[in-house]
Amino acid sequence: MTGGGYQGEHSNRQTADLAPSRCRPRVPGLRGAGARAGAYARAMPGRLILCAGPIGNLGDAPARLAEELAGADMVYAEDTRRSGVLLRHLGVRRPLRSYFAGNEEQRAMEMRERLDAGETVALVTDAGTPSISDPGLSAVRAALDAGADVSVIPGPSAVTAALAVSGLPADRFVFEGFLPRSGGRRRDRLGELAAEHRTIVLFCAPGRLGGDLADLSASLGTGRRCAVCRELTKLHEEVWRGTLGEAASHWADGGRGEVTVVVEGGTPAVADVDTAAADVERLIADGVPLSDAVRSVAENTGVRRRTLYERAIRRSGA
Repeated sequence: MTGGGYQGEHSNRQTADLAPSRCRPRVPGLRGAGARAGAYARAMPGRLILCAGPIGNLGDAPARLAEELAGADMVYAEDTRRSGVLLRHLGVRRPLRSYFAGNEEQRAMEMRERLDAGETVALVTDAGTPSISDPGLSAVRAALDAGADVSVIPGPSAVTAALAVSGLPADRFVFEGFLPRSGGRRRDRLGELAAEHRTIVLFCAPGRLGGDLADLSASLGTGRRCAVCRELTKLHEEVWRGTLGEAASHWADGGRGEVTVVVEGGTPAVADVDTAAADVERLIADGVPLSDAVRSVAENTGVRRRTLYERAIRRSGA
């Protein structure tokens, strides 16, 4: 997830190398690059570490993050400038290479070569976890193809943070990332969300926030409750709560910073028992066993299985 800089990034903290968390055994008779490229690849697999960065406040970086970054041979970053701020804050000096949507495939091949050579590679993305609405999938696939270990340093999440403060049910939810920008894919996605019964979490780019909320309101209904969470964990954190209709009006001109929107799930329609019972009868007439017909219709309509079973038994005995 991309957006503004880190809170507290103008730190004067002095940097210092930390001891690597893991050391590889050297192979006798080989030195330098040859040892790394040849013997390490045969001695042990490489390792890819997916590093979740703070979503806004540098103080939220977990202690393990500094340890693992310090032990990496190379750190790949979605934004080397922002990740450089993070590394300086953690007191870590490691080489940085860019890894973003425009060069992801190329960099994944480069990572594969390093992992084949037995290196430890870290991947950091902006304000979140690699591969979760951020680059990273190609790196994971390259690592798995190379037989390398893949591990993760978990950290703060805008998704769970927004859910927690939204005031909406969080026991079941779906994460949709960013809506498609336009066209048929956007209409189809909005249509799917209109039928979603679970709480919905989305990311919104600041410049498209007004349009996203207007389309969500038109497709899901103006009365759906929602929370617009802006700049979570930062100095100017804001959580706005209301309905989608109110949100579309309030945020018509967009917003600033990183935005996560939480939307109430729809209320399942109450199915007509007579219609559901007729569906069971049609399935039985088509040769479907009674138990399978009842189960299928109950799952699709929400009508209780016992009700449908009893209706079917009474009809068969009539």
